[in-house]
Amino acid sequence: MTTVHASAVLVGARAVLIRGPSGAGKSRLAWELIDAARGGALAFARLVGDDRVYLQSTHGRLLVRPAATLAGLIELRGVGILRRDHEPCAVVGLVVDLAVADAERLPDPGKTVVLQQVTLPRLAVAPAVPALPLVLAIVTSSDAVNVSNAT
Repeated sequence: MTTVHASAVLVGARAVLIRGPSGAGKSRLAWELIDAARGGALAFARLVGDDRVYLQSTHGRLLVRPAATLAGLIELRGVGILRRDHEPCAVVGLVVDLAVADAERLPDPGKTVVLQQVTLPRLAVAPAVPALPLVLAIVTSSDAVNVSNAT
């Protein structure tokens, strides 16, 4: 397993892995996805891990797990560290990179990233651009069925 500085949220059947530099909004996006499920914008969303997660490639899929010492904890800047229900393991279906220079206004919908020899759909979000509407558009669109069911 590899440790990465990232957050992950299980959205439906697949996890959204959220990467980015410190202060980019990884925890906030994770919180917003969970809150979107509570508000009905998503059918289901649950925290996998915040701040540090473990990645493991197995049988062509990328698994994500929370760091044991941080399991069930999420930091909400300005509020503090909160405890939430969490999933002990999930299959990654989408990688979101926050505050990146290669974000495009009209990106290629087939943009991917390879992590541990697993090819995954990738969403690059420019600095200062709200990520939640973009992620919701991907995970709730009919085209996202391919993302959420990717193996």
